[in-house]
Amino acid sequence: MTGFGILDYFFWLLLGIAFVMEAWALVDSLLVPSGAYGAASKQSKKLWTIILTVATVIGFAYVVLPTRGVSPIGLLIGILPVAAFLGAAVYLADVRPAVKPFRGKGGKRGGSNMGPYGPW
Repeated sequence: MTGFGILDYFFWLLLGIAFVMEAWALVDSLLVPSGAYGAASKQSKKLWTIILTVATVIGFAYVVLPTRGVSPIGLLIGILPVAAFLGAAVYLADVRPAVKPFRGKGGKRGGSNMGPYGPW
């Protein structure tokens, strides 16, 4: 990455943030039970896993390419990183909140005997 300006590093940082978001969406989709997608009237878990896996691979490739001398500004102009980011954004903004109530019982909260002020 020699010869890159401050703007190149800024856009490389944007590509890195997009990759982290895509990876987070993929991991989150794998942790949701497959029945939750149908119960929330969303596409199947298999389809979302495929979409988010492809998005994560594209995001990783676009983060690594600038280390090989490719300008990050030129990479962001293409359709692939934008499409990968949009796939992860749709999952995180629409699907994740819809399937959240159908997740398994884990963490501090959860269970059927929880009231607004704690267990009853």
